[in-house]
Amino acid sequence: MNKKMFFKRSLLSTVILTASFQASADAGMIESLTDFNINETAFLKDAGIEVGMWASAGITGNSNGNTNAPVLFNDRINEFIFNELNFYIERAVNTEGDSWDVGGRMDFMYGTDARFTQASGWDNKWNKHNKGGYYAIAMPQLYVEVFAPIGHGMTAKLGHFYTSIGNEVVTAPDNFFYSHAYTMLYAEPFTHTGAIFSYNIDNNFSVNAGAVIGWDNMTENAGAWSFLGGASWTSDDQASSLTVQLISGEADDTEKSNRTMYSLVATHDFTDKLHYLFQHDFGTQQDVNGNGVNWFGVNQYLTYDINDELAIGVRAEWFNDVDSARVSNIGANYFAASIGVNYSPISWFKVRPEVRYDWADENVFNGGVDHDQVAIAMDMIVTF
Repeated sequence: MNKKMFFKRSLLSTVILTASFQASADAGMIESLTDFNINETAFLKDAGIEVGMWASAGITGNSNGNTNAPVLFNDRINEFIFNELNFYIERAVNTEGDSWDVGGRMDFMYGTDARFTQASGWDNKWNKHNKGGYYAIAMPQLYVEVFAPIGHGMTAKLGHFYTSIGNEVVTAPDNFFYSHAYTMLYAEPFTHTGAIFSYNIDNNFSVNAGAVIGWDNMTENAGAWSFLGGASWTSDDQASSLTVQLISGEADDTEKSNRTMYSLVATHDFTDKLHYLFQHDFGTQQDVNGNGVNWFGVNQYLTYDINDELAIGVRAEWFNDVDSARVSNIGANYFAASIGVNYSPISWFKVRPEVRYDWADENVFNGGVDHDQVAIAMDMIVTF
């Protein structure tokens, strides 16, 4: 069976399933089809443990017919790819009580997205037989979390965890678009290893601070420590928010170069249905001689919830990498605009079709041949 026929039959099968079953809100596929929820069993409920899994897969085509790079995660074109099969087990800490509590979380991911969320000295040591294949494994989170009833409550996260920087994340169900912004792909870290402490000053303000071993690192460059922290504000009506996060420290424990970047994310709900997000990132890296490179980006998102099942959104971005610090050895300004739809006919299934236009002031697409490209993509997410 060729790939096009496989994709058509897979999509048809999914449509049949979604038309055949109705589910309560937030129910996963297994519960919807069998009325069994493993998290409602006595053992897991008594322990306060939750387990879960999701899968995402999609296909991308673009105007150059070669590769979607430098847009990553959905960089493969004309090929149905399995992006993520993610399993997690979590015991969330109780941050509302007046007593100590201990929890934690472990995530394990398989798929093409795992290539980009591997930590040096950890995930990249497991799959040596892969020989450069596009499918990989990763454990992007493995941490312990402790709540201390100090003041309004302090939470400590210790171990390996996703970054608090930026807006878009690795986990597919938590993004509006299938493709990712350049800021997420190139300007920011994906994961950290270390410790970070969070404290709620009041109902509006919170702060966090800690020490981590750089960017996307577990054991290599163990001496290259960085500060990670920031603050956030939320309005009384929860309609507006502002978050600022900063990371600064040695990029490499041998070269002793400093790398510093910050991210600012502001959100505002114009109505219950219309949502706006603004993001600005700036990064700089200096060597021991004071020579440095900079990069920065500006993103804007506008989404509208048509109803409980359907939403439409647009994203526009400018990413400046004229110092060729992050994307490639060709310095350029990158511009991207996307329009996409999220459709969830039932609680455990979502499709995300998207049309995206990328343009740069240098020939950076199609292996350095073109200065722009158009991509049409769609993925499907199933929550188990």
